[in-house]
Amino acid sequence: MLCFSITLLLAATCLLASAGVPTETVTTCEGNHVHRLSCDNGVISVQTVLYGRTDSVTCSEGKPQQQISNTDCSLTNTEDVLKRRCDGKRVCELNSNIFGASDPCRGTYKYLQTKYNCFPAVHQVTCEDSLAYLHCDEGLVIRVYGADYGRRDRTTCSYQRPASQIQNTDCASPTSHVSESCNGKNSCIVKASNSVFGDPCAGTYKYLEVAYTCEYPVITPKDTV
Repeated sequence: MLCFSITLLLAATCLLASAGVPTETVTTCEGNHVHRLSCDNGVISVQTVLYGRTDSVTCSEGKPQQQISNTDCSLTNTEDVLKRRCDGKRVCELNSNIFGASDPCRGTYKYLQTKYNCFPAVHQVTCEDSLAYLHCDEGLVIRVYGADYGRRDRTTCSYQRPASQIQNTDCASPTSHVSESCNGKNSCIVKASNSVFGDPCAGTYKYLEVAYTCEYPVITPKDTV
């Protein structure tokens, strides 16, 4: 899903730390339960993710001892999966099925635990065939945190749309087109359309979701000559 550049990741981490932004923790027990991350202000920035078990207390109610005794159990690459899915969004809902059939410890009752911050960025949604306007105040330039074209819920951009066009909520394609077109500019216009981003799910009415910040431009030595 929405990805940091290394430079922006370091800058965002420093910004969150210096601003004293609290870390949120969400824990969801194994099963077909919704794991929901949300930000009232800003967008999601996933910090750490655990799918497995590292203690015998969490999600242990009613479970036999043999299902909670293994406390050295964790699936690898879970952070990358959730970053792709959730970074840059206001709300992100999923469950452990996102990891497919991967099981780090069979017979152990597991849980999904995510720690995240709410990164102070502009969040913008543009319905298919409409124009996305990215804009910063004078003297600042756009830095795209991430962009995603597709559909992940049945409510966004759903007005007067038939059910068949909004029922596929597993349709999204991360894109670098917005950052390539807009980074370093004071303002930028991008059309949310299949002709620009391709069609990740034919027959589904899609939308472009963008998160970006406004920063002072970086001055390079050649600019001062």
